[in-house]
Amino acid sequence: MIWRFISFKRLNAFENMAIDEAIFRENQRPDSPPTLRFYSWSPPSVSLGYFQATSKEVNIEACRRYSVDIVRRPTGGKAVLHENDLTYAVIASERNPLFPPDILGTYKVISGCIAGGLSELGIEAEMEGDGRSYQDDSLKAVCFSSPSRYELLVKKKKICGSAQLRSKGIFLQHGSILVDFDPLKTCALLLPQQGDGTLQAKKLRGSVTSIHEQIGASVSVENICHVIKKSFEKKLDIELVEGCLTAHEESLKLRLMNDKYMTDKWNMEGKVASDGRKNSD
Repeated sequence: MIWRFISFKRLNAFENMAIDEAIFRENQRPDSPPTLRFYSWSPPSVSLGYFQATSKEVNIEACRRYSVDIVRRPTGGKAVLHENDLTYAVIASERNPLFPPDILGTYKVISGCIAGGLSELGIEAEMEGDGRSYQDDSLKAVCFSSPSRYELLVKKKKICGSAQLRSKGIFLQHGSILVDFDPLKTCALLLPQQGDGTLQAKKLRGSVTSIHEQIGASVSVENICHVIKKSFEKKLDIELVEGCLTAHEESLKLRLMNDKYMTDKWNMEGKVASDGRKNSD
């Protein structure tokens, strides 16, 4: 089976989310191929889960001081600081025989592909079996404070967080693989200005790890992309062929950027889900 592969790029938060949603929407066309995409964020950005309250779960003033963009994802989940991470996106039909029909089953398959790539780097990641259980309510707005079911742990610390959206027979799953991690900055940006930030950062450090922490900083993002891409091909028995956005996707991306992802109405206020879609974190 042939999939489209969109190779690694560094883009701003608003374009990244517009691209993911454009591919997701256009994948409803019967001739659209499943797609794997890798990207990072420039400038650094905070992405919020679809259902989060921006003013309650992000330190907006700190984001402005650090020149960090804020964007609301189309998927669920918790807030993520995208600065030293690799983000992946998988878009495919719910009826694709490579994936179980349920959300958790899809998580398990995709996590297995990512774990295979990490293994090639010398990092043995295991899937969380039980799901999210917050040890500290002050950290519950932060994605990496605790794992969801079938997310990846290394030595019991979370290294990858993911979220999913389903609508009209198509799913979008995207997630953040930590290349490096700064708990102090994460807490400064993602937590309200209350409590002991140093203590919160220490607690977060105890539940999070990164590729650089595990194997050092010599591995490049491009090499990480390469091994994870190869793992997807091997585990799913697919061929990933490099491609780009279609004309329809490019046009939709631009509209989504201007009308949605670059607006305060979306990023600060959000909206009520009225299209019957299913979000998962």
